[in-house]
Amino acid sequence: MSPQGARAPDSPGEGPAGPPRDQGARAPDSPGEGPAGPPRDQGAGGPAPAERKNPLTRKASVLVQFLLEKYAAGEPVAHAALLKLVSRKYREHFPEILRLTSERMELVFGLELREADARSQTYVLVSKLALPSDGSLGGGGKGPPKTGLLMALLGVIFMKGNRATEEEVWEFLTVLGVQAGRRHPIFGEPRKLITEDLVRQGYLQYRPVPASDPPRYEFLWGPRAHEQTSKMQVLQVLAKINDTVPRCFPQLYEEALLEEGERAVARGPRRV
Repeated sequence: MSPQGARAPDSPGEGPAGPPRDQGARAPDSPGEGPAGPPRDQGAGGPAPAERKNPLTRKASVLVQFLLEKYAAGEPVAHAALLKLVSRKYREHFPEILRLTSERMELVFGLELREADARSQTYVLVSKLALPSDGSLGGGGKGPPKTGLLMALLGVIFMKGNRATEEEVWEFLTVLGVQAGRRHPIFGEPRKLITEDLVRQGYLQYRPVPASDPPRYEFLWGPRAHEQTSKMQVLQVLAKINDTVPRCFPQLYEEALLEEGERAVARGPRRV
C-alpha cells in the first residue's frame, strides 16, 4: 500500500529542529574509530526531539505501536481503529500520518502495510525478507528484519557524535516502539539484541563510559558496520525516520560527504 502525502522538499532549511545538547568537546574516539567528529547532537535534532515538536510524527509513533501489537497477535487492522487512535483533531491529516506510519514500519521493522479488504477497510502487515539469518547487512535469505533497526541505531550513534550513551539509545528506541525489558514481536528481547547479538556480530561496540560513577555504558559503531555501510547511507535512513532529507542535518551531511571523499581516495583512481 502506498499512502498519499508529499515528501519534504530537499532544502537545507527544512526538517526537524531540536535543542542542541552537550555542545562541549568530547574525548577522541578509540583507535580505528575514525575522526572524533563534531559535538554531540550537532544541532540537528534526533527522532525524540522531532517527536515532541511534530504532532504528526508523534501520532505515527502511536500507530506504529498499535500495528506491532496487531502483528504479534496475527490480527487484521481496521481502518476505523486507526482513525480512532489519530483522534478527531488530526483526522484531516490521517493520510499523511498513515504514510509516515507505513514508511516507518517498512524501514525499521521490515513490515509492509497492505489493504486486505477494500469493502471492510482492513489492512494486514506482511513481513518482507530483509536479512539472512546471521543478521548481516548484505546478501539475501530469510531471517528477522534487523537491517532497518541496525541502520537506525547506527544513525543515532552518528548523530550523537559517533558515540551514544545507553540512555540515549533507549530513548531513541522507545520512540520507535522498542522498549527495554519488553519482548518485541519482531526483534525478540531488545536488550539482548543490541548489547549481545549485534555486538558479537561486530556491528556495535558496547563498552563502559570511562571514569563514570556509577558505571554507565555507551555504543559505538563496530568494525563490521564500518565495512558494510557508510555515514551517508545511515544518514539517509535517519532522515527518512524524521520525514526529511539528509541535507537538513548540515553538520552530519558535511561529515558524511567528507567520509565519502576519504573512501574514494583510499580506493584510488578508477581505471579506464
